[in-house]
Amino acid sequence: MNMAAIGFCCIDVYENIGRRYATGNGVDCIVHLARRGVSTAVVSVVGTDEYGKEMFDLCREYGMDTSHLQMKEGKTSVYRMALKDGVDRVHLENIPGVMENYVPTRKDIEYTKTFDYVHTDLTGKVLHLLPEFKEAGCKVIFDFSVNRDEANMEKILPYVHCAFFSCEKKTPEIRDFLIKAKSYGPDYVVATFGEEGSMCYDGTRFYEHGINVVPVVNTVGAGDSFIAGFTWGLMTGKKIEDCLGEGAILSAQIVQKFNPY
Repeated sequence: MNMAAIGFCCIDVYENIGRRYATGNGVDCIVHLARRGVSTAVVSVVGTDEYGKEMFDLCREYGMDTSHLQMKEGKTSVYRMALKDGVDRVHLENIPGVMENYVPTRKDIEYTKTFDYVHTDLTGKVLHLLPEFKEAGCKVIFDFSVNRDEANMEKILPYVHCAFFSCEKKTPEIRDFLIKAKSYGPDYVVATFGEEGSMCYDGTRFYEHGINVVPVVNTVGAGDSFIAGFTWGLMTGKKIEDCLGEGAILSAQIVQKFNPY
């Protein structure tokens, strides 16, 4: 199996503590898969600055293909970050840099279509390509994060293999929401609830899983690592409850670190 992450990437910068790391939802996700021997690639854009070099360095460290990671004259996208109460990440400001005008080339698109799995999200600027990816046989892993807008779901979910939603609480309405999301066509819809665990609906039944309680250093990367663990479970033919378990184990490991991988 292999997986490409196409779309948004950036550098998270914590100015008040002098720390930073190369990241992006898809980047974080495929780092974990690369560690497990999955062939991976980043399809995106960085600038010609020091931050762009750091993204290439991260990809080289984990053996992720960068042949379609564009480098454009200018600055790499940056998220100014802070930690709330010492552990919870806060996004202060996005400075888009070269990501603002990112357009994948036809060669980038055709390359991405050779992968079994493709990860992207609402910020990736490739939503118009989802039908093409599905037609090519790619299994699209889509991170909606906290967005639950029905217009987005209706437009995106028919082309998605597995969709992930981040929810603050496990409310009584969540099952109806997952049923609605599944009705648009994905094979699986997954909701995560932080300390309340996770839930998956496959059109037949609901599956639930708790979390592993661990000391938290930084919540950045919790969602991306959960997606990586769950996707690893799908790739290796595990049962859905075990896929949820893989996500819970990996996310518990990541929140104990500062970096998201």
